[in-house]
Formats: sequence, C-alpha cells, structure tokens
Amino acid sequence: MPKPDARSLPHLSLRIDLDGEERIGPGKIQLLEHIRDFGSISAAGRAMDMSYKRAWDLVEEINRICGHAAVARQTGGKNGGGAMLTPFGASLVARYRKIERDAARAVRKELQALQTDIGRSRKA
Repeated sequence: MPKPDARSLPHLSLRIDLDGEERIGPGKIQLLEHIRDFGSISAAGRAMDMSYKRAWDLVEEINRICGHAAVARQTGGKNGGGAMLTPFGASLVARYRKIERDAARAVRKELQALQTDIGRSRKA
C-alpha cells in the first residue's frame, strides 16, 4: 500500500486552554510572529486581515492571560513607532511551536492511519 503524501495528511490545530475561557492558540501565536517579523502591530494585523484595534485587543488579551507583557510598543524614532516581542513573548512563541511540533510527531502514525481510512471510505 503506498504511503500517504505528507502534504495531504490531516494535521493538528493546537489550542491550549488555560483557566476558564482563557486560551492561547494558533491565531494569537501567528499574530505574535507577525509582530516579530514586521515590527508593528498594525502591519501584523493587516497581514492577518484584521484591524489594528482587533490586533491590539488580542495583544492585550495575551498579556493579561499570561501575566507578562508579550509585546513592547516602541514610540517615536526615525520611522515612527513600532512593536517588538519581549523576551517573554519570544519564549511563548517558541514554547507553543515546540509543543505543536511534539504533539504532531506523537500522533503522526494515527494521522496517517486516519488519512488511509478516509481515503478508503471516499472510494467506497
């Protein structure tokens, strides 16, 4: 039986539920990565097709949930202001991505089996 193509495998979407309704998931982590890459909350929001206000609200939510600032705003300067991840924010992104990789690795065989089962049922 041919091995399923890794690109077509089902994949995990990891959300970490904390206390109550508080959670960290792929959207918040992606926002932090965009802030890191673009140096701007507004540019990060645009990259994700969201308003500056929505992006800023999510940053404030991340900071509140974690009890630490994940993003530091920079004011003034030659190019105006900007934003950057704090050491905590960079660590949060790295830790989330490691948890995500480890979880995907742990269930890879089951995802392959699922893909095979789905393929069989579609042909039937």
